[in-house]
Amino acid sequence: MKKTKNIKDEIARKYIKDIKSADVWSVFKILADFVKGFDDLGDLGPTVTIFGSARTKKSNFYYKKAHKLSNMLAENGFNVMTGGGPGIMEAANRGAFEHESVESIGLNIDLPFEQSTNPYTTKELSFDYFFSRKVMLVKYSIAYVIFPGGYGTLDELFEALTLIQTRKVTGVKVFVVGVDFYNPLVDFIKTKLLSNGMIDEDDVELICLTDDLQMVVDDIEKSLLHQIKTLKEVGLGDTSYYKSLLEFTLNKNTK
Repeated sequence: MKKTKNIKDEIARKYIKDIKSADVWSVFKILADFVKGFDDLGDLGPTVTIFGSARTKKSNFYYKKAHKLSNMLAENGFNVMTGGGPGIMEAANRGAFEHESVESIGLNIDLPFEQSTNPYTTKELSFDYFFSRKVMLVKYSIAYVIFPGGYGTLDELFEALTLIQTRKVTGVKVFVVGVDFYNPLVDFIKTKLLSNGMIDEDDVELICLTDDLQMVVDDIEKSLLHQIKTLKEVGLGDTSYYKSLLEFTLNKNTK
């Protein structure tokens, strides 16, 4: 336990030094994180990001469920992206890795006390900073799926909800898998946030809490056309991202 604490303290000191210092090299490192993300992910085509705990064991019910959902998404031609680590992330990458026609993407970050790269990725990027990595996990995804997890997973859930609530992204859905696990959180959102006027009724509806994996896949497919239309309406019809989504849809409709 003491060794783990020392490692965490060492990483914290390094991170604080990078962020708080006026060293111009820190700025370049941050920019490098974003540039490699833009270069490598901009033309992937339809990609679904799956979030969840790094601590989930292979025997766990939700590990198996994440693997199954990823397999279903890959069968329908969707790439799968995760944080690249073990647990739920490994399960999701593993499901996509079993299909040669799609990419299994892992966006890793160096956390020696917990995070290690899983072996089921076809495309892997490493990031120095959580915030730049998180941007890439949501920027090029057509849907976010949240499995049970801890602080990091909850952070990603509420980041996604905030982006959609504030219209920074449109047409993207948030699927929360694990009705028993997340019901207390949804109850808190309704009984505390909504009842106190801190969010609107429409904000509650942004969360799709379900255990129905087929419904998740079907809804993602339906939302894709709306997202393509939105991208064109806001003037992004010439981007490689728009073209990759459109090409995917046209190819699928001709099969």
